[in-house]
Amino acid sequence: MKFWNAYKDYLIDRYGFPVYRIGVDGGFSCPNRSADRKGGCVFCDSLGASAVYARSKESGFTRRSGFETSPPQTDSVFAGLSLQQRMESVRKQIERGKEFIRRRYGSNEVSLYYQAYSNTYGPLDEMEALFRDSISHGPFYELIVSTRPDCLGDDVLKRLCLLKNETIDVSLEMGLQSGSDRILGLMNRGHSVGCWKDSVNRASDKGLRVCSHVILGFPSETRTDIDMTIEAVNSSPVSALKIHNLHITSQSRLLFDYFGGEITASSTARYLQSVVYFLRRIRPDIVIERLMCETPAHRLAAPRSFPDKSGFLMELERMMNQANAVQGDMYC
Repeated sequence: MKFWNAYKDYLIDRYGFPVYRIGVDGGFSCPNRSADRKGGCVFCDSLGASAVYARSKESGFTRRSGFETSPPQTDSVFAGLSLQQRMESVRKQIERGKEFIRRRYGSNEVSLYYQAYSNTYGPLDEMEALFRDSISHGPFYELIVSTRPDCLGDDVLKRLCLLKNETIDVSLEMGLQSGSDRILGLMNRGHSVGCWKDSVNRASDKGLRVCSHVILGFPSETRTDIDMTIEAVNSSPVSALKIHNLHITSQSRLLFDYFGGEITASSTARYLQSVVYFLRRIRPDIVIERLMCETPAHRLAAPRSFPDKSGFLMELERMMNQANAVQGDMYC
């Protein structure tokens, strides 16, 4: 029984087979990490969600590694390079990614995923040149661009649509995190729910598929806040969601509050309850691309006693089955 609209099923329905992502760091930055925005989102570590296999100095760590308050790699190793150097670094990342996917999955079917930081923040000509160069090292089924709602002006959308019309399908990943402006303020997100809604609507109007990120279990979040997130998602044209449990990581601003005893991260049981509640109330057509965080163990202060992905999904399916629940069965 299918309890939610899984991303793997969506890809098979669309292409006839699984398609895997090659995540790259293009040397972009983030406006929310500058001094005037007080250091970025409080949950963000200094690597900006870069792919694990792009973290060249961390290859010696495993799933069983202990937490490191000062891990060896604390910033993008590609930041500060010239455009030509960035192009070359992305080419190398693509080759490593292709080899990783061939070795792990036995597949050559891939999409290109600009994963780290805000990939539409910076000079437009450089952004377009970097994307075009990297696309040429395919073939890729899709170009997936991770960014923020306040880095998505009409000029950016125009460039992305040129790529979509000329060369490759293009989609966006855009963080919402919460439908409550109160929670967004505590996160130091640097944008409002209204800004996110506007950006999603403009991107969708131009034919770009949008996946948004949501965090459940942020400190002081209430059921009302979760309901506001559900309402924001359901009233928008988002095509997909990534749902995350709060992770307290090294180099993040939340770490100080955690060590000071001021906050905690959700237990497995509490997060599972929140996910079931959330899934049952969102539109059934929304594709679920992720249901939990997978931060490397040496960067994760809390939660430490969380199951691996397989164990978590098995328990979530058991709870959905016990409740006779599926995604959207309480959507209205």
